[in-house]
Amino acid sequence: MWALVGIFVSSFVVGLSGALMPGPVLTVTIAEATRRGFWAGPLIVLGHGIIELALVIALVLGLGSLLKHNLVFGIIGTGGAIVLIWMAIGMLRGVRGATLKMKVNQRAQGKPILAGLLTSVANPYFTLWWATIGLSYIALSQRYGIVGLSSFYSGHIMADVVWYFSVAAAITAGKRVINDQTYRFIISACGVFLIALAIYFGAKGIGGLM
Repeated sequence: MWALVGIFVSSFVVGLSGALMPGPVLTVTIAEATRRGFWAGPLIVLGHGIIELALVIALVLGLGSLLKHNLVFGIIGTGGAIVLIWMAIGMLRGVRGATLKMKVNQRAQGKPILAGLLTSVANPYFTLWWATIGLSYIALSQRYGIVGLSSFYSGHIMADVVWYFSVAAAITAGKRVINDQTYRFIISACGVFLIALAIYFGAKGIGGLM
């Protein structure tokens, strides 16, 4: 039970760490919420979530048997730990200049669901994340069966829901609910958490290799 809670909470924080960083999905959320209002945020997250769910299913079906081997688990876990540390260092180094004052294209066109899907696929960081950290989580959570995988995915997508819904709501209300100082604090906290999680993944990975 507590293992499943741990998977949910940690995947939520890691997912939030990725969602917080400026990128295509955040940019299109700001642009579409400015044009369409609050519901653009949920629709973009829906498109983003669809591609992620499809990716999780594809990874499980294609690599399910391999992920059960300790050697494969060890390699993936160690690789995931390295990428987590790289992410954390990047977040902590860039925290001073982090800002939510982003320039967006007010003439952006397209349906929000499709925009969420396409901006996810077009982001090289998205592929790197799933090939390392995401795969590490799947390898870990799959050991608890479908319940474990559900805990991972629900925690991960909940991070997107919380952040992008908040951004869309803040823009629609015309208020800066989260200022840059608060934004930088959250990024710093997530960076520290990623280092702790990297140590955990690294220990698990080395254990699998041994």
